[in-house]
Amino acid sequence: MKVEIWSDVVCPWCYIGKKRFEDAVQSLADEGTEIDLEISFRAFQLDPSAPVGGSMPVAEAYAKKFGGPEKAAKILDHVTAVAAETGITFHMDKAVRANTLQAHRMMYLALKHHGSIAQRAMKQHLLEAYFTNGENVAEDDVLLAAATAAGVPRDEALAWLDSQEGDVEVRRDIIEAGELGITAVPTFVIDGRWAIPGAQDVDVFVRALRRMHEKSLASE
Repeated sequence: MKVEIWSDVVCPWCYIGKKRFEDAVQSLADEGTEIDLEISFRAFQLDPSAPVGGSMPVAEAYAKKFGGPEKAAKILDHVTAVAAETGITFHMDKAVRANTLQAHRMMYLALKHHGSIAQRAMKQHLLEAYFTNGENVAEDDVLLAAATAAGVPRDEALAWLDSQEGDVEVRRDIIEAGELGITAVPTFVIDGRWAIPGAQDVDVFVRALRRMHEKSLASE
């Protein structure tokens, strides 16, 4: 089954949803249900207006968006606690919000030239960089480190950053999300026919994947 995941690298629920989805796939495998999945990430920007080349502490960005520092702190504490329950460490006190267009371009490079496994590795590295390590995912050094961690040669990644390659494709992803009615992320689209919105619980993903797998087998 083909799984396309619309998400952003600065979206806490995208990271939580990714981990829960992976746990669901592993749970199915543990019970003997092996599902052949072709997973790729598609671009979505939570804040496309974020200035390119600029950044601000996440707490400040959330305070502006959600009505003050107290509300922001409650939201950040909540997602940090949910992440911990899922097995992920968030350090939102260190996180910095920045424009993610370049990160999505690098994700597209990994997928186009190195395949879905490399893209998934790059996605994981960028999520850890942002949520755990407090790194600016718009900075070239962070993006290049993510590329090399995913097996993309540094020279290739640097040349890509210095070009405009991938820009059209990333913007096309964002437009397609709107055409599909995707207004929030993560959204998991299975075989272009079924959509699972949000960071669902592991059991919900398990049931959905099992049902879709059975439908795919029945239609063969």
